[in-house]
Amino acid sequence: MDHEHQLPVALVAGLHADARKEVVQRLLETVPGSVALHHDLTDAPDGTVLRTVRDASGTIACGETPLVNDCACCALREDLVPELTRLADGGLTRLAVVELWDSVEPRAMAEVIAAHGGDHLALTGVITAVDPALVLPYLGNGDDLAEAGLAAAPTDQRTVGDTWARQLEYAPVLAVVDNGEADDEDRALLAQLHPTARRVPVASVELARAALGGFDVEAAAAAQHPACALLPQDADDAGVTTLVWRRRRPFHPERLYEALEDLCCAAARSRGRFWLADRPDTLLAWDAAGGALCVESAGPWLASLPDAAWEMVPPMRRAAAALDWHPDHGDCCQHLVFTSPGLDRDGLERLLDSCLLTDTEYASGREAWKRLPAAFAHLLDAA
Repeated sequence: MDHEHQLPVALVAGLHADARKEVVQRLLETVPGSVALHHDLTDAPDGTVLRTVRDASGTIACGETPLVNDCACCALREDLVPELTRLADGGLTRLAVVELWDSVEPRAMAEVIAAHGGDHLALTGVITAVDPALVLPYLGNGDDLAEAGLAAAPTDQRTVGDTWARQLEYAPVLAVVDNGEADDEDRALLAQLHPTARRVPVASVELARAALGGFDVEAAAAAQHPACALLPQDADDAGVTTLVWRRRRPFHPERLYEALEDLCCAAARSRGRFWLADRPDTLLAWDAAGGALCVESAGPWLASLPDAAWEMVPPMRRAAAALDWHPDHGDCCQHLVFTSPGLDRDGLERLLDSCLLTDTEYASGREAWKRLPAAFAHLLDAA
């Protein structure tokens, strides 16, 4: 089957369930010959997934599939791809809209379809549905998905805030529903969280074009990698501020650890990359939403790799390193971005700066840095 005869597939994601359903219905009504597939994971903790196929007029078919290995993505891969392939082989479907269940993240499913769709399927769009009045409440929600009844599996330990942040920031298109309760602050927050996204009104003809416009899975993954993520820029609008904090010196591990609670609560959303003095070769990822912080290793800084290993590094990563390159530290740097209404820019900068090595500590050199208290060991070295 050549590319022209592949079935176009568009993913519609988002924790804003009413907005997501409105987006899917709009696509079904505006793209003739389109159908929507939805896997309801409400009973996933009990091991069952309900699949529904519908068109603009209503439900066409329903069925159940078991949860595989307590993994929602595994279950969807085992059931979704064959269903999409069946539609492709039928030759009657112009667009397959995959309405992802509330807490399913679009990146995981985009990569499943790209990897297993073969010659039958073409991923042509990834859209996150957004109710602008709900962006901040969901971003600031630190509840576990399980507490909210939104866990995708018995072992799901994600929170509402961090899940919503990833859904929002991965999609190149945000389909925005009309909510009269949304104000300028809500719209400014949405724009600053994901400034490169196309924000498309649900009622616009642009929505169908966005669903069929094409999607590059590899480029999307690279844009999310901590080493080369396309992070927001400095901004200040309608009471919402984005602070981009960049420094060259490493953090003192103990002082940074002691400041974590204040830093996590300083902004609705923060993310980026950083380095610790006691781990100078390790690129660390910072990801915070809803008052919860995830810190993890994202591999080595390129400066710590032998020249021969650079050929195995993706071009986007090498380009990002070149932009950050310093004669002494290579690509090692602090690059953290904080976005929030009412952000205390000056206070946040002072707090972050206070966590860096002092002149004396910096001058002592790398071998001395490595002997500093390993305050992050329990977070980074856990089995």
